[in-house]
Amino acid sequence: MTLATARERSGSSGSGGGRWWWGRRRRTGDDGDRGGGGAERAGVMDHGAWFLVLPALLPILVLSVGPLLYGISLAFTDSQSGRTEPTEWIGLLNFQDLLDDTLFWDSFRIGLVWAVGVTVPQFVLALGLALLLSQNLRLRWLARSLAIIPWAMPEVVVGIMWRLVYNPDAGILNETLSDLGLGDGRDWLTGIGTALPAVIVVGIWAGMPQTTVALLAGLQNVPRELHEAAEMDGAGAWRRFRTVTWPALKPIALAITALNFIWNFNSFALVYVLTNGGPGGRTRLPMLFAYEEAFRYGQFGYAAAMGCVMVALISVLLAVYLVGRLRGGDQR
Repeated sequence: MTLATARERSGSSGSGGGRWWWGRRRRTGDDGDRGGGGAERAGVMDHGAWFLVLPALLPILVLSVGPLLYGISLAFTDSQSGRTEPTEWIGLLNFQDLLDDTLFWDSFRIGLVWAVGVTVPQFVLALGLALLLSQNLRLRWLARSLAIIPWAMPEVVVGIMWRLVYNPDAGILNETLSDLGLGDGRDWLTGIGTALPAVIVVGIWAGMPQTTVALLAGLQNVPRELHEAAEMDGAGAWRRFRTVTWPALKPIALAITALNFIWNFNSFALVYVLTNGGPGGRTRLPMLFAYEEAFRYGQFGYAAAMGCVMVALISVLLAVYLVGRLRGGDQR
């Protein structure tokens, strides 16, 4: 190949390269224009998405966020029932009174005992039931249907039913104990030492189905091949649960435990129907105490301050719990 031929080829390649670069630049410019139009269309779609979300967002704002903000503002006032004078802004006076209110802190302590005493056994029993219902048993569909019956019952109905069970004269519990020779009739819901444990048992029974359903859904997402491989490696049932099942269930267990703790701490209807906070305030949960302050004694501002304190303290406790569990999971 001569030098001239090489130069001609180089020149033709160069011109071709130039034409290719020019065409590429033009196409890039066209794409840029199209990109600008795409951005505009994306903006229009974002506005359209907001319009689609708005019907679902409005009830939340009106029924949840609005009352929450109103309740927070009410905590800084002296709002009372039947008061003819205008409500005044009193700042932190309600919160200062709460610091010296031993009845409120006693109810908060009872609420923590209730929430932990219900949530922990509830999770353990629900986990065992979910493991049982995940096996290939006869009439498994019937057992699963029966397991969620307490979840379908209103709390008021559950409370009335268990009051009949705990009835000191004709309750099935006392009748059974008497037939077994384990004692005479006892009034479980009015005894100083038995009222709170009796109510905790009802809370466990009523809330266990929802935890069972959540854990059962998590168990069905665990690949069966992992269990078969672990079994072929000689792993027993406990080791398979610890190395295969539990790691898959851990995120679900963390979420459902946190939610159950919040729900149980904020319980109202079940305890109200069973004991109405008695005897002697032994089962007066914080929500029941705030309800009495607001609707029995008419102290709306003071009750709102109680609600704010409860939300803040429970948020801190849950944050510490979740951070600790997540860090523990990362370390392992």
